[in-house]
Amino acid sequence: MPHLTTDDGVKLYYEEVGRGIPIVFVHEFAGDFRSYESQVRYFGQHYRCISFNARGYPPSDVPKDGERYSQERARDDIRAVLDALKIDKAHIVGLSMGGFATLHFGFTYPNQARSLTIAGCGYGAAPDKRAQFAEEAEAAAKGFETQGMAKAAEAYALGPTRVQFQNKDPRGWKEFVDQLREHSTEGAAFTMRGVQKRRPSLFDLVDKMKQALLAEDPGASVLPYCLSGGTDNKALSTLGITGYGFAPLRLPADLDFAPMFHGIDERVPVESLEFGARALQRLLIAC
Repeated sequence: MPHLTTDDGVKLYYEEVGRGIPIVFVHEFAGDFRSYESQVRYFGQHYRCISFNARGYPPSDVPKDGERYSQERARDDIRAVLDALKIDKAHIVGLSMGGFATLHFGFTYPNQARSLTIAGCGYGAAPDKRAQFAEEAEAAAKGFETQGMAKAAEAYALGPTRVQFQNKDPRGWKEFVDQLREHSTEGAAFTMRGVQKRRPSLFDLVDKMKQALLAEDPGASVLPYCLSGGTDNKALSTLGITGYGFAPLRLPADLDFAPMFHGIDERVPVESLEFGARALQRLLIAC
């Protein structure tokens, strides 16, 4: 079985197929590398496809120290896969827990990402739901420990976010449950507590945006504003997805920019773009 070793000494199982531009698939909590079988079969005809099991998911190692599981570590394990396979840059695809890891990978290592495909990323992120989410994560971890993975898997697979899969595709759902039963009880509990329960809220990014702007312009008043055009967030909001924009641009006080906006002579000073680049870099480093 092929394994690679992360920078902190954990062995991760991986599979790859195909040639060309690489795509790395990052699985969800209740999945593993097998979850992407259909995607790998298709894209493997045209790309180099890599899927791997996160730490805590055999045949990857299951570290016995809970502190070795975190959102930061999940992010860095993606980088470890690229480094071990001598990949400079790849398309990164993540679902749910893997989507969070993919998002943070893009923030921290943007030069190693050709693109980010993020699905199902946001559950438990709303500020007024954080305490409830942490309680649910702890209850799930205890359930794995007390019942064992083989028994707890079926109850987990009948949760409100999973039962629709059963309704749509009973055969696919059965395969999903069978694979979930094979997961490590210890690894599932460590992952639920270390990665899921402790991961930062997406809304924490707003505070980091403010910090990045104030570091470059200490006297600034950081205020939200509504942009009526130039965004797809209006479509995302109908799906319950909250989006934020971040396009820092400090214009000189004596520049009358409004008449130039979308005009034949629209322009901004180079210094304004440099300010924006520095503020954006601060945000990405902070994330």
